Amino acid sequence: MKFAPIIQVKNQSIARVLIVALRAHGFHPLDPREGGLPGVPNLFGPEGFIVEVPEDEVADATLLATDLLKDMQGSAP
Repeated sequence: MKFAPIIQVKNQSIARVLIVALRAHGFHPLDPREGGLPGVPNLFGPEGFIVEVPEDEVADATLLATDLLKDMQGSAP
């Protein structure tokens, strides 16, 4: 099964919330990949964490993830 990225966020906590929400809606996202070192949240670049789903779920999962991200950012103080 091939996976494709649907969204990229800088905060690992937000990536985890998106993954849980996607799973709750029946999607099959990959778990976020860590940099491999304790205390280093992202060894591979400053852009953040990429959320990936199977290629056949990309269109619908992208819509859900972007809407959820907008809602989370809109509720920030």
